[in-house]
Amino acid sequence: MRQGDSTHPRAFGPRPGRGWNAVLRNGRFLDPETGLVVEGDMRIENGEIAEIGEIGAVARTGASPEDGPGGYVETDLGGTTVTPGLIDAHFHAYAAGMGGIMMATRTTSFVVINGVNRLSAALRRGFTTVRDVAGGDIGLQQAIERGMVDAPHYLFSGRVLSQTGGHGDVRPAEHDLHAGCDHTHEVVDGIDALRTAVRERLRTGSHVIKIMASGGVISPTDPLTVPQYSAEEIAVVCEEAGRRGRYVAAHAYSAEAVIHAVTNGVRSVEHGNLIDAEAARVIADNGAFLVPTLAAYDAMRRRGEEAGLSPVGREKNAEVLGAGQQAIRLAREAGVRVGFGTDLMGDLEDEQLRGIELQAQVLEPLELLRSMTVENAALIQDPGRGNLAVGSAADLVAFREDPLEDVSVLWDQTRPRVVIQGGAVVWDER
Repeated sequence: MRQGDSTHPRAFGPRPGRGWNAVLRNGRFLDPETGLVVEGDMRIENGEIAEIGEIGAVARTGASPEDGPGGYVETDLGGTTVTPGLIDAHFHAYAAGMGGIMMATRTTSFVVINGVNRLSAALRRGFTTVRDVAGGDIGLQQAIERGMVDAPHYLFSGRVLSQTGGHGDVRPAEHDLHAGCDHTHEVVDGIDALRTAVRERLRTGSHVIKIMASGGVISPTDPLTVPQYSAEEIAVVCEEAGRRGRYVAAHAYSAEAVIHAVTNGVRSVEHGNLIDAEAARVIADNGAFLVPTLAAYDAMRRRGEEAGLSPVGREKNAEVLGAGQQAIRLAREAGVRVGFGTDLMGDLEDEQLRGIELQAQVLEPLELLRSMTVENAALIQDPGRGNLAVGSAADLVAFREDPLEDVSVLWDQTRPRVVIQGGAVVWDER
């Protein structure tokens, strides 16, 4: 059954809000951190994993925690294989279009409502956590945490920081515009201004600070490969974030731009399609992560024109399209921790699972699953979201087949999946 079928008892409801007490019966629990499978049951206390194995009878409630304190909601998983919920570490809730002037002129109400719909769709696919690295804000996060909307656990960067004429500067060269800020980007130049901008983002709850450290596909005036921001500018952003226990993610494509970003303190390299072996070694030596976003380039190749991608954007996309998988290979050989992201904008958001299929062409099934769980959880500084250890968040996804035996179950939308958030079944397609 799908969302919108009112006869289905578990299509988005009730919302978790608070953690549930639950017992999941008759499952195969696959922990990607160890690669081991435990068959039996899982007991969940207040939204966290409390026990896995053969679990006896527990006090039951009717349908939800409100039916009685201390009771458990029971669900029979029917032998499905359960993994931690998937994490998309490069998501864009507020990307209501393909960037540029159109995005800068969208009304806030449209952008937010569209963002909620994008988040709800991601949750249905099994992504129980997303890291939004262009936009988002504390209001949306609070609405999600209070159960007001159906969405994954949500971490946001706030507006991306871009230099004048950088990837976040939406102004075409021939336009005399003075707009330096939209729903997802802000143009900020200079050490002092950047220091203030980072502090403001940290004040308003940003999990990560995002900078543009090279050109990009959708921006109108910057070459793809040229590094952006000076060493001093990047360093001050990383210094301010680090003082608060946060970190910096950098959009960067070329080897030169990646090395420039990482050696000045960046922890999370976004895209990295054009890296070479030396850049991969620098990423590894500095303990940074690579977050590939293969879905975006493939989707823009096939659907970019109809989605509104400019001719310049389509030309740039062709430049990076074929290099993304090779970048992952180079990163693996150098010992880089490789995560997973999608970077889908506008109408292309429905390609999220396609990104898994593309990354599966480079990684073995367990490595692939780890990229979306263990590695991304380490990246977001919340390792319990990437494993099935006692005390970890009971954000889970159950597949009819074992992903290590049939990896296509991770992206095949024709095969039902069950999504569990905080111990509550929020989506059940069986």
